[in-house]
Amino acid sequence: MTLGPKGGYFVNSLTAEDIVQIRELREILEIGALRLACEKITKEQIARLEKICKDFSTMVEQGYYAGACEADLRFHETLIECTGNEKLLRTYTNSHIPLFHRQLTKSSSSEGDYELTDKEHRAIVKALAERNFAQAEEVMRKHFARGANMIEID
Repeated sequence: MTLGPKGGYFVNSLTAEDIVQIRELREILEIGALRLACEKITKEQIARLEKICKDFSTMVEQGYYAGACEADLRFHETLIECTGNEKLLRTYTNSHIPLFHRQLTKSSSSEGDYELTDKEHRAIVKALAERNFAQAEEVMRKHFARGANMIEID
C-alpha cells in the first residue's frame, strides 16, 4: 500500500518479482506443512479436507466459480491448520499468500483447470491419509508448477 498525494491509501499491483517471491514463500510453507501434516493429521481433519474437495467440485459443477475459489483457498489454509502449528498458520494467513492465491485462482478460469485442481487436491488428501509425504509432495509440486504461469500481472 502507498499513501497517495491527497492522503488516501492505494493497493499496489503485484510486480513480477513480488509474484516470484510470494510463490517461493508459498511453496516453502505448504511443502513444509505437508511434511508436518503427514505426521500429525487426524481422521477428522482428513474428513474436513474431503468435504472441502466435495464442496469445490459441487461449486464447479454448478458454475459457481467464486465459491470454488473460496473452497480452493480453504483447502490450502486447512492443510496449514493440519500441522497443529499456530505460528505457521499465523505466518501463512498474515502473508500475502491468501490474496495471491485468490488472484491466481480467479485467473484460472477454464473448467479443465478446475478439474485438475480437484484431482490434485483429492490426490493430496489420499496421500495424507496414507501418511505418504513423498506422494503428497510430488502432487503439490505439480499443483504449484501448473499454477506458475496462470496469474495475471498488472
